Amino acid sequence: LLSWIEHYFEKEDILHLVITEEAGANSLELAPNITAELNDQNEPIGVEILNASSFLRDMVVESVQAKIAQVLAVTTV
Repeated sequence: LLSWIEHYFEKEDILHLVITEEAGANSLELAPNITAELNDQNEPIGVEILNASSFLRDMVVESVQAKIAQVLAVTTV
């Protein structure tokens, strides 16, 4: 199980998740507004999420909607 340190920059609405304090060597854009930071062996050492509040809100809403659909499907069978 990974553990990380979270840094939120409210003014810029950026969430930075630090997996390890290693030096970054590369980065990889995984999706618009989401960048993985990699070490020199291309292992993830951090994740940066731009427009974090919108991203997290959308992820929570999506997750809740999926769970509601799942629960309703089970209870109506």
